[in-house]
Amino acid sequence: MTNITPFEGRKIRTVWDEARETWLFSVVDAVGALTNSPNPADYLKKMRKRDTLLGSYIGTNCPQVEMPTASGKTRKILAADTGQLLRIIQSIPSPKAEPFKLWLAMVGRERIDETIDPELTIDRALETYLRKGYSREWINQRLQAIQVRKELTDEWSDRSVKEGAEYAILTDEIMRAWAGMTSRQYKNFKGLKKENLRDNMSTLELVLNMLAEATTTEISKAKEPETFEDNRRIAQEGGSVAGEARRNIEQRSGRPVITQKNAVDFTKVLGTIIETDGKKEK
Repeated sequence: MTNITPFEGRKIRTVWDEARETWLFSVVDAVGALTNSPNPADYLKKMRKRDTLLGSYIGTNCPQVEMPTASGKTRKILAADTGQLLRIIQSIPSPKAEPFKLWLAMVGRERIDETIDPELTIDRALETYLRKGYSREWINQRLQAIQVRKELTDEWSDRSVKEGAEYAILTDEIMRAWAGMTSRQYKNFKGLKKENLRDNMSTLELVLNMLAEATTTEISKAKEPETFEDNRRIAQEGGSVAGEARRNIEQRSGRPVITQKNAVDFTKVLGTIIETDGKKEK
């Protein structure tokens, strides 16, 4: 799927990479938007010659993907994901690039601060969710879900489960057992792409997912699995506990727990903030 993303009146072509679950941006378009060059392709070519490290980085990391041209035809264009594009932007001496550089510096400083004081991570997450318009009740559940997930991954690590692919497989087993679909299928059902699935769950969906993951953790601690297949069976067992709870809730309420609603439906319009006694309540 190809989109046109405007930046200060300039068009930047973007393509969704389904396999990596990320947007890829036309490097030439981004360079043109930041430099106002009448020939951004030539500008980029000179950049790569002038900065050999950048040239090597682009050649190694940035793929050629099919995008539409001005004539309506498609051809392979040099593309970059968000991280790669930010690296390229750092080499462009343009006032428009400064906000990106300042942002990178700020993020780097925040991560160092969070390493020294992990509580800052929680505080920053709370502030971010509040700014997005989530209710405090939802945020409390979301932060608890992060803790539950951390306890589960710590348990998996203790059982020699490999981070990455094996974590993803076990997560899908849990999700399938309680929700009836994998994480990717769940995201597709809600119309999501790269967005975080849990950020788009209702409070009840979050609670059931927490129940599934917390139960899996407890069963794993009790049974002490030694193989990946043992961990897979425990993931299915933990998820099924929440699956039974979901079906019970649906039977009693007469309504499905899992819906296509996402963050757009759960967040509130920031303009509805009410000020009382000098404090802002959201």
